Amino acid sequence: MEIKSDFLIIGSGMAGLTFALKAADYGDVAIITKKDIAESNTNCAQGGIAAVTSEEDSYEFHVRDTLEAGGGLCKEEAVRILVEGGPARIRELMDWGVKFSIKENQELDLGKEGGHSKRRIIHAGDITGQEVEKVLLQRVRARGNIAIYEHHIAIDLITRAKLDRCTPLGDPEDVCLGAYALDRYSGIVKTFLADITLLATGGSGKVYLYTSNPDIATGDGVAMAYRVGARIANMEFIQFHPTCLYHPAAKSFLISEALRGEGAVLRLQDSTPFMERYHPMGCLAPRDVVSQAIDNEMKKRGDDFVYLDITALGEERIKERFPNIYETCLSYGYNLAKEPIPVVPAAHYLCGGIVTDSYGRTNIKRLYASGETACTGVHGANRLASNSLLEALVFSHRAFLRAIEERKEPSWELPRLLEWNIGNAVDSDENVVVTHNWDEIRRTMWNYVGIVRSNKRLNRAKTRIDLLQKEIKEYYWNFIITSDLIELRNIATVAALIIRSAIVREESRGLHYNLDYPQRDDQHWRKNAVIYLDKLYFEAVC
Repeated sequence: MEIKSDFLIIGSGMAGLTFALKAADYGDVAIITKKDIAESNTNCAQGGIAAVTSEEDSYEFHVRDTLEAGGGLCKEEAVRILVEGGPARIRELMDWGVKFSIKENQELDLGKEGGHSKRRIIHAGDITGQEVEKVLLQRVRARGNIAIYEHHIAIDLITRAKLDRCTPLGDPEDVCLGAYALDRYSGIVKTFLADITLLATGGSGKVYLYTSNPDIATGDGVAMAYRVGARIANMEFIQFHPTCLYHPAAKSFLISEALRGEGAVLRLQDSTPFMERYHPMGCLAPRDVVSQAIDNEMKKRGDDFVYLDITALGEERIKERFPNIYETCLSYGYNLAKEPIPVVPAAHYLCGGIVTDSYGRTNIKRLYASGETACTGVHGANRLASNSLLEALVFSHRAFLRAIEERKEPSWELPRLLEWNIGNAVDSDENVVVTHNWDEIRRTMWNYVGIVRSNKRLNRAKTRIDLLQKEIKEYYWNFIITSDLIELRNIATVAALIIRSAIVREESRGLHYNLDYPQRDDQHWRKNAVIYLDKLYFEAVC
């Protein structure tokens, strides 16, 4: 089955939906999303969007905070584009109908989070992502030329190099033509063709055993892009959110950093505060520092969690500022207003990803990437809190501006199109293999490639993931694909990219902490690790 459109968007979070709304003024749009369209990392975002909107703040302050958090690896030009483009994108959301929290004087109620020197977090209570996603979806559904394909999971990108044997992977003239996607209900593989393809598939948190991410975060965009020769960078920098609720039934429910912005204190199980020993900003230190501190204290004492205490804020203000978090914690038996709650770090955000320029372009023509799946250079070695939704807004807008111009340029004409061919594949009667391999990858990554690493741990992980990849490849080609198998293949690919990047970085910087190289080394390692096809090389930070 063949489906043609002017623009193909894979993913339905803020990055994909904002691009879709703008692109719909210039042609037909198809959105592929592997579950319900509302299921995305955006929908889970609690904290808010960082942007300069106060007279007490400035672009220079925001740029400085972002560069400081990024550990020397941010691309300053990209950071300035991010920061200076923020206010216009916030106004655009408000014009579309997004209702952010305001104070009695009708000014935006700005929050503060770790690493920020000023209050600049624009939020909608503690469900910012849900509010933004709701409005974007309403507008998308109202457009007659945006087709939504829910419960369709992208398998692989279609490129000239895949169809034309004279064009090798990585050729400068390679061009993206669309993607194959599996209809999860019918089992039919459909061919989606488009002039422009945008990857907006979100993060890769499900590569780890414990994560704040939803089940959809399996690194699909990074894995698909890597397989067709796109450049991938800085995969070793995985941000672990310091505070997820510790409860067997909570599935790592995220406790927003905004609580610490309002005065919440991290305490040991004997009630002793400890963050001042690790950073001058205490509990408002950047996320890499806080996560490593919690991890160190837990291991030193053999504890399973630490406490987060916001009782000093008062019950009325807690319920007003954090209604969703308050009610969710209450459902698990914890009253934020009266007692500290147990928290642990969990895999949260991918700071690396598909390398793009400042307009979201990859090294493959007509293939763009935006949001968490892209590596624009703004996050460096550690993302500043609440810069993620801002990045999705600013760079999706810029991708749209360039995409409508690239569409006007001549493109490679399809000589033929290969329909999906199952070959000799048969239905699998051993689905337990997929489940077992999925579990083993996630446990291996958590145990050996987590917050604190070592050469021994990384090499042990590489040996195991290499073997698993061989098993998965054989399984993939022998059996008819399922959504579980597609995701397993992708998390294995992403795991291998993370491990490979972590092994070669012989220092500790930002989110990458190696016990064998505990110091940051700007003289030798202030550069980005780039994986391109089977090669890994380093590029100096611009």
